[in-house]
Amino acid sequence: MRIAQVSTLYERVPPVAYGGIERVVSWLTEELVARGHDVTLFASGDSITGADLVSVYPRPLREIENTADPQAFHVAMLEQVVHRSDEFDIVHFHTDYASFPFARRLCCPQLTTLHWRLDVPGLETMYREFDDMPVVSISDAQRAPLPNLAWQCTIYHGLPTGLLTFCETPSDYLAFVGRIAPAKRPDVAIEIAGRAQARLEIAAKIDDGDRAYYERDIAPLMRQPHVCYRGELDDADKNAFLGHARALLFPIDWPEPFGLVLAEALACGTPVIAFGRGSVPEIIDDGVTGYVVGTVDEAVDAVGKIDGIDRSRCRAEFEKRFTASRMADEYLKVYATLVDHAQRRSCAR
Repeated sequence: MRIAQVSTLYERVPPVAYGGIERVVSWLTEELVARGHDVTLFASGDSITGADLVSVYPRPLREIENTADPQAFHVAMLEQVVHRSDEFDIVHFHTDYASFPFARRLCCPQLTTLHWRLDVPGLETMYREFDDMPVVSISDAQRAPLPNLAWQCTIYHGLPTGLLTFCETPSDYLAFVGRIAPAKRPDVAIEIAGRAQARLEIAAKIDDGDRAYYERDIAPLMRQPHVCYRGELDDADKNAFLGHARALLFPIDWPEPFGLVLAEALACGTPVIAFGRGSVPEIIDDGVTGYVVGTVDEAVDAVGKIDGIDRSRCRAEFEKRFTASRMADEYLKVYATLVDHAQRRSCAR
């Protein structure tokens, strides 16, 4: 099948460190290439891929200083997709609704994976104008605010089976991985670890927009003796960091559509203690691969029980539910359905 994958331009594919969407695009793209599909990837020019790479800019937008309007680059890329759409059997967008006006001009079927939250005021009005666009959710919780879109299915993110290795015997620390941002609540992770009398190691990115929050609210908390800040980690360092943790703390304060780090932790055999918001109850099996909690008190109690979780079961659940192979299988089924529908419509004319 001739497949176009259209990434965002904020990070390269795959990202050097943090970058959830671009990472998933990479895993899906490389799995499709490995299966013999003819894949074209629209992404930043420094992306590394076995697919044919098409770029409108040599570097990811995150590295460009004073980028006043990053959407200008995305518009240019999406226009390129339109011009080349007769080369593909299907186009798969990962740019959320930005692609919708362009999608109606394509010469082939298309699909959009929605990676962001859908409970934002104003989105319902916009999506009402594009309720014919075939879309995939990355969790059932994500689609709940807008149930009447042209949902094809829910497909959970998946990562390569061999990317992160199982660690049977952990060290003595709890881990926090992701971004230093108010919605991620690193302050709550620090509180949970402190009350549980446990060491906390933080591996997290600090965006420019969150720098003031970090300096004002988080940096003082990190001076406590039970907290260690490790900075932003690449995949190799993340494997050791997550794998040797007693548990991953995930005290989010927003309905995260899919917490990729949860699947990464399970791949390492590391159980998770997470607040039950967004996709968390779909990813973590309470009492089996970790604990889904509602309060700090419950999280502190969970730390005391976490060593009783079977780490090999965590790895087994990853291999069953969150691999790139399974993700590619499910997307290929959707691609085939959409291509078949388009061919049937063409024959009926």
